[in-house]
Amino acid sequence: MSEPNSTQAALIRLKNYIHQEIIGQDLLVERMLVGLLADGHILVEGAPGLAKTRAINILSKGIKADFHRVQFTPDLLPADLTGTEIYRPQLGSFEFQKGPLFHNLILADEINRSPAKVQSALLEAMAERQITVGQATYALPKLFMVMATQNPIEQEGTYPLPEAQLDRFLLHIKIDYPKAEHEKHILQLARAEAKQQSVKINDGFEALEQSVLFEARNQILELYMAENLEDYLLQIILATRNPAVYGADLSAWLQYGASPRASIALDRCARARAWLAQRDYVTPEDIQELAFDVLRHRLILSYEAEAEGITTDHCIRELINRIAVP
Repeated sequence: MSEPNSTQAALIRLKNYIHQEIIGQDLLVERMLVGLLADGHILVEGAPGLAKTRAINILSKGIKADFHRVQFTPDLLPADLTGTEIYRPQLGSFEFQKGPLFHNLILADEINRSPAKVQSALLEAMAERQITVGQATYALPKLFMVMATQNPIEQEGTYPLPEAQLDRFLLHIKIDYPKAEHEKHILQLARAEAKQQSVKINDGFEALEQSVLFEARNQILELYMAENLEDYLLQIILATRNPAVYGADLSAWLQYGASPRASIALDRCARARAWLAQRDYVTPEDIQELAFDVLRHRLILSYEAEAEGITTDHCIRELINRIAVP
């Protein structure tokens, strides 16, 4: 581990700041920062009350950026996200009023509770970093990340996300309940906040300028990855499309593999993880750790796999176990 440069040191301070406010969700915090540094959007799946909303809210406070939460419901309209043109009688013309998507960090809470037309409006924003209203197109902020959540417990009244939209998410993160010792700290923090005596551990922390994030993204792209490790990364992606090479069982389970967008995502996320660990090179562990979050929402299982209770995580684990590590 090398000595961190000034940009890495700033991100480490941000990571520590979030850890002090979000207790027992280390995976979520790390992946959230990886998604931010890799310039992508994240889908978080977990039961209610696991600090998903709090996490991105705290992240927005750690950066000089604005945050907006949108509660997705069946009656939500595309204009509720993008904004709409309002007629001004005194001017005799229409004026565009921006919607929530024009903020830097967006929480799309319970995204699968809204119908396809709303999801497609969000898809354009995620994919093109712009929105179209009527004949006009409006650019979104340079720093723009969507963190969408979905509840794995309730499925009634939900609209499954289409494959095209799922592929636009850089990472699909699954989080679980905190450990007992972490939950004790959560109780203490909740009591302090209820008394309006917020813990002073973050005194002196200065929110990051957005320019620091953009510099970090440039450094990540220049991080060293050995050619044989790059080939290893591609083998994992290609194996999802030709699973028969690694076993008849995998061939029977996987109906469709990951797109080239998955290769780009895994490359950038592995580099971001290595950079956050203060390394100037990528290791096989970086690729293996991120493979689950990058691929679990991009693979389509066969009916046979679903009938046998096989999950995408199981398929990814088998591929990693069967592909030789350089």
